[in-house]
Order: sequence, then structure tokens, then C-alpha cells
Amino acid sequence: MMVPIPSEERKSTCRKGKTASFWTFPIVGSPATLAILKAINDTSRGGNHFGIELPYYRLRVPQDEGGFVLESRRGDYPSRPIVLTEENESLREFLFYRPGQESGRVRKIVPSEVETLEGVDLAFEIHPFPVDHSIYGALAYVIEGDVSLAYTGDFRLHGKKGKETEAFIRAARNSSVLITEGTRVGREEHGNVSEEEVYENALRIVEESRGLVVADFSARNFERLESFKRIAEKSGRELVITAKDAYFLHALRLVDGVERLKGLRIYGDLKAKRDKWETVIVQGNYSDQYVSPAEIRSNPQNYLLCFSFYDMPNLLDVMPEGGDYIYSSSEAFGEEQEFSFLRLWNWLRYFGFEVHGFRVDRYGRPRFEKGLHASGHLSREELREVIEGIDPDFIVPVHTEKREWFRENWGERVLLPKNGEGVEF
Repeated sequence: MMVPIPSEERKSTCRKGKTASFWTFPIVGSPATLAILKAINDTSRGGNHFGIELPYYRLRVPQDEGGFVLESRRGDYPSRPIVLTEENESLREFLFYRPGQESGRVRKIVPSEVETLEGVDLAFEIHPFPVDHSIYGALAYVIEGDVSLAYTGDFRLHGKKGKETEAFIRAARNSSVLITEGTRVGREEHGNVSEEEVYENALRIVEESRGLVVADFSARNFERLESFKRIAEKSGRELVITAKDAYFLHALRLVDGVERLKGLRIYGDLKAKRDKWETVIVQGNYSDQYVSPAEIRSNPQNYLLCFSFYDMPNLLDVMPEGGDYIYSSSEAFGEEQEFSFLRLWNWLRYFGFEVHGFRVDRYGRPRFEKGLHASGHLSREELREVIEGIDPDFIVPVHTEKREWFRENWGERVLLPKNGEGVEF
């Protein structure tokens, strides 16, 4: 969540010798959210990923002909002010550290302010509430000023932290404005699959498997990772994660002190050169936990391998001969993703895997099975009950493709602003 908290004006010298002024805006979030975003920043390579440029950013400077361009400059990166929703001293150093910055040739991050939300002077009060979601650190907010406003973020009730979501709903009751997600309102679904059901269903598959097991789920779904860790322990296998996953778990340990890497193995993919975040942090702290593709190939029945879709090329180094593949993530959205599932299906069949969680029909379309994935969002009926319970004067739906569903149910109380439009309360 980014909020326009006043911050200092800074100046930069453009390549043409002109001076450009710009304003920095703090990034506000829970310690877990900031740790995850920083880990995304460290492990990403370019592109427009939402984690890039946190906590540092690359300056854009105005051009005479209009628009902005990325400034090419030497020296260290400036950084954004950080506002944590709760104090976390151990996270501060990590937020402004670039792996490998010990070398004099590596650009560093110039540390900025790190404040807590209660210490920021605003014209209104912001109350963060942890909620249940598939991603750790998710928050909802209640903002109180001349009017009271509740913002759900992404949330659900059927995970391990459902009671935290209920606490937010109670605090949000009678808010004047409710900004709410609506991810699943366009889907004809009845009921939810819980994380415990996913655990039980996947456990049966793993216990019956006689070869390598590959579990495919979102790389940031750490609750699902914990479920598969339990499954590996129960079935006598070793859980193998990627080095990138290990880096994320290392970052989360700085937030809550939980050593999630204990008992896990790290996949040692065949690379000629490794990134600094892996050599300095992962290999530097957990080198004895690495396992090679050859070791997995020799005893596939001993391992449960956590690979998401983009990790699948590593199977060419393992070259498994059969086994079980468990798809434990969301369904495909759009033709491009459907085509990706067709390619994935063909590779899995090539390696002789028994596929669980989806299949491809005779038209090349993926068909998904229930029971191996718990959504990170409320069902349509649950969301209806939440909105009725909060009973706001106005409803603003976000993160949904079915805004008209809200208008059909709550009429003129629903505000549907267009891009670029503001709404004043």
C-alpha cells in the first residue's frame, strides 16, 4: 500500500546539466510484505516486476520533448522512505543491503528513513489489521478521518488465520466507505477447499507414489510450502526447494525469527555463474543443504521437489522416469496461460508423470480438479455476507473483473469510478 505521506523534495542533475525536482513517497506495509518485496527485488532480473526498485529506485528525469527517461548515472542508489505497520529492528539492515555490495565496484543503497505507522503525523488515523491470505503479511486497513474507510486488500476466511480476518470485519462495521476486492465474484463456486483438505489430499498422493514427486504451487505461497513440508516428513521424503525460495525464507526469518529452512534441501541447479544473492546469502548460510540433480536422479523416491511452472526446465537435468506431479495453484486465466498448460502437459507426459490437479481435454484445453488448491480469496457468497455485515454507505470494488455484480446487489451504493477519475467523500 502506498500513501501520499509528505516527504522531502530531492533534486537530481540531468545529463543535459539541468536540475530536476522530484518527490519521494514512502512505501507502507507490514514487515513481512516489505521483506518479501525486497527479496523479489534482489532475485529479479530487470523487467517490470512489482518488486523492482524497492527499497531503492532509479531516477527518471523530464525531457524537453515531454515525458521521462531513466537517468543513466554512476554512484549509489537513492532509497525510498519505509513505513512499517509495526516495529521490526532486525529488518532495517536487510532493506538497504544489496548482496555483494562489499565489493567496491557494486552500487549500494543509500539508507533512508524507516518509521512505524504510529510515528507518522497524518491528518487521519490508519489502523492495520492482519488478514488471512495465501501470501504472508497481508493486511486490511481501517482509516478514520472526516469519514471512516475500510480497505480489505486480498483476504479470505478459510485459511489458518481466518480469525484474524474476522477481527478486521468487526472493526470495519459501519464504515462509511468499503473498498473491497472481488476476485471470485464472477465464478460459479460453492464452498471452499481448506488448506487442511489440500494437505490430506496431497498426502495420499505422495504416500502412494513410488517415484519422484513434484509439487507445483505459487512460489510466494509459504503456507502451502509448510503443508508440503509436513507431507514430506510424514512420507519419509526430503523436501527440495529452489535457491530463490530459500532466499525468501531467509528474509522472512528476519521478520519473525522462525527458521523455516531447517530440514529442507536446496536444489543445486547447473549454472556456470550464480547471482550474488545466492552466493552470498544462500550458499553462504546454507551450503550444506544443497542437493544436486544427479543425487535426485539416483534416488527419486526419496525426494519431494517444489517446482513452479518456470522451474520446470530443471527437470531436464534430473531426467526423471515417471513419478507424480501435483498441481496445487490457481486455474488458468486467458488463452496464453491455457497454452502454457498445454506445453506443461506435454512435458509431463514425456517424463511419464502421473498428473494430479489438472488434465488437458481433447481440444487442448486445461481442466482443473478440486481438492489440491485453496484459494487466497473469499467466495462470492462469503463476500456478500461480509459486505452485508460491514454495511457501508458506499462500496468501491477493486481487483475484480465483475464490477457489475456489485451494482446488481447494492445498486447506487456502489461507486464505479473510471480510470483517472477521483472520488471525494
